[in-house]
Amino acid sequence: MVAAGTLTRADLAEALHRQVGLSRTDSARMVEQILGHMCNALAEGENVKISGFGTFVLREKGERIGRNPKTGVEVPIAPRKVMTFRASQMMRERIVKAG
Repeated sequence: MVAAGTLTRADLAEALHRQVGLSRTDSARMVEQILGHMCNALAEGENVKISGFGTFVLREKGERIGRNPKTGVEVPIAPRKVMTFRASQMMRERIVKAG
């Protein structure tokens, strides 16, 4: 089911096909629509919360000074938006139980 420890879009579509009974085409389309909706919401500045799973949070990082590790030269790092993921408490407990 999951190759090399990575869950892919194809794996999600296959699971939907097996468990819900949708055709493979409809399953793949549904996965794409859900991911597309999430991407669009994030692109518009909305956070995405999936109850029992976690929250994708957008936040602003201000300008700061960084340092080139090879040369030691300081360089300004421009302000930018970053996305983080915070797992729900339920998800964290499930991961701990799984070992």
